[in-house]
Amino acid sequence: MKRYEDLSPSLRCIMTPGPVEVDPRVLRAMSFPVLGQFDPEFTDIMNETMGMLRELFVTGNQWAYPVDGTSRSGIEAVMVSLIAPGDRVLIPIFGRFGHLLHEIAERCGAEVRVLEKTWGSVFEPSEVIAAMENFRPQVVAMVHGETSTGRVQPLAEIGRACREQDCLFIVDAVATIGGVPVETDAWMLDAVIGGTQKCLSVPSGMAPITYNERAEAKLLTRKRVERGLRTGDVQPGELSFVRSNYFDLGMLQDYWSPKRLNHHTEMTSMLYALREGLRLTLEEGLAARFARHVLHEKALVEGLTAMGLHLYGDPESKLTVVTCVLIPEGVDGESVRSMLLDRFGIEIASSFGPLKGLIWRIGTMGFSCRENNILRLLGALEAVLIRHGLSVPRGLGVQAALDVYESNIR
Repeated sequence: MKRYEDLSPSLRCIMTPGPVEVDPRVLRAMSFPVLGQFDPEFTDIMNETMGMLRELFVTGNQWAYPVDGTSRSGIEAVMVSLIAPGDRVLIPIFGRFGHLLHEIAERCGAEVRVLEKTWGSVFEPSEVIAAMENFRPQVVAMVHGETSTGRVQPLAEIGRACREQDCLFIVDAVATIGGVPVETDAWMLDAVIGGTQKCLSVPSGMAPITYNERAEAKLLTRKRVERGLRTGDVQPGELSFVRSNYFDLGMLQDYWSPKRLNHHTEMTSMLYALREGLRLTLEEGLAARFARHVLHEKALVEGLTAMGLHLYGDPESKLTVVTCVLIPEGVDGESVRSMLLDRFGIEIASSFGPLKGLIWRIGTMGFSCRENNILRLLGALEAVLIRHGLSVPRGLGVQAALDVYESNIR
């Protein structure tokens, strides 16, 4: 019989756009005893988590809770619940994850129209609004922070236009929540999906979402209670019911409401992790947290520039928490990544689609976003590039980052 060794994963410095290093206090929370999902002590934790999510999303929405599953589960739950077959859906795409929204909308049976922007830039709000006026969609779905290109899309004007045209605005804020401002109510976002494994520094496995009364009104027209739980007074919805059982927000909100109508067995330890990650985020303060991400982004960018490296994409739309670096001509990008990981224990990301082999993507998110990680990465990258035959100004990258940190202290 084969014998298996004790599990002992290597310690890594994870500087990708997700997952990132998990705060040790979150890992500790995951070790706490498991409670039953209807234990009053556990339902209190559920309610606390909802309250903290409202603060994170900056919203007064009643509904703010996690979908059990990775970030994609939250995206799919919102879209399959809010997009009925035949709905007109507009999807502006400026990177890989806009294509994911297109994919899911098609699976919902929607009539989809897309706008596409060259990767590395974002839309002027007027471009999206003009397309809305022409197409008259019932739903607009859009990515806020696109990790494939390191860009962030302005949303406030589009949100206002959606409200004026009475269409729902669904936003993928997986990469931005907890690291970049996301103003759900002020920007008039009807449904927002966040992620745990990025700026919140919680393991992948839950997808925080929030949606307002406009979105809920559509959910209720599609509501259908599970057969084994129905009573005589429960009627099917007016519209085509949601084709997914697990991702039906109408049933999920009953589970998270005072009804506690059974739907699935809640992920106890992951909820502990999310609660602790949210607690730490709010304890730091959203404004202070956003400022921390800006500081370390600046140190990283100054260091990379001092090394003679060039950034990818329109600087006006750069996403604070992801920095895309053009791979120097003649350098094997995958070999550099492998050496960083094997010799220094540092992981950065490659890319995909039209950017495959052209850029590295460096994440500065959550717990990974700290001074010693930035300095360690810059020093290691310099050493690895020299090993790969690139002429790099020696020592200038780390010194430039140190200058940023010292000027911040003054």
